[in-house]
Amino acid sequence: MIVVKWFHVGKIVNTHGIRGEVRVISRTDFAEERYKIGNVLYIFMENKPPVEVKVASHRVHKSFDLLTFEGYDNINLVEPFKGAIIKIPETQLQPLNEGEYYFHEIIGCTVVTEDGEPIGEIKEILTPGANDVWVVKRKKGGDVLIPYIDDVVKQVDVENKTITIHVMEGLLDE
Repeated sequence: MIVVKWFHVGKIVNTHGIRGEVRVISRTDFAEERYKIGNVLYIFMENKPPVEVKVASHRVHKSFDLLTFEGYDNINLVEPFKGAIIKIPETQLQPLNEGEYYFHEIIGCTVVTEDGEPIGEIKEILTPGANDVWVVKRKKGGDVLIPYIDDVVKQVDVENKTITIHVMEGLLDE
């Protein structure tokens, strides 16, 4: 039996209009690439086998990705997808350039200082613009926001799930 490893792309939170468009909260590193017209995605609904769909259109509206799928051109056809998770198989992941990482490689990593002092674990990645920001959950205290820039992130070891950072002034202040 072949075991497929699946990667979370987004969640369908609602429909949009009457022509089969769905509103997605994305959890993917490369939304433009994932939602390219013609790409195949898989919709996972509770207690049902995954549904293979092909992207017919993609646009961004407010903080959502709006998608339509080939053969699903009516609100009644996509209504059952509300609350479903969109995934892709590992075979659709493509190699990245040096210094680029998939979200799943970073989330869960332990962050340590250059002196080896543990800070916490990366629980989320924000993509506000110029660079990503890694949200680190500390054992004590509030979350720490680590900008993914060369001045701060010194080493990323995805195999050992460890990230070494340079602590700049004010970085760990609460």
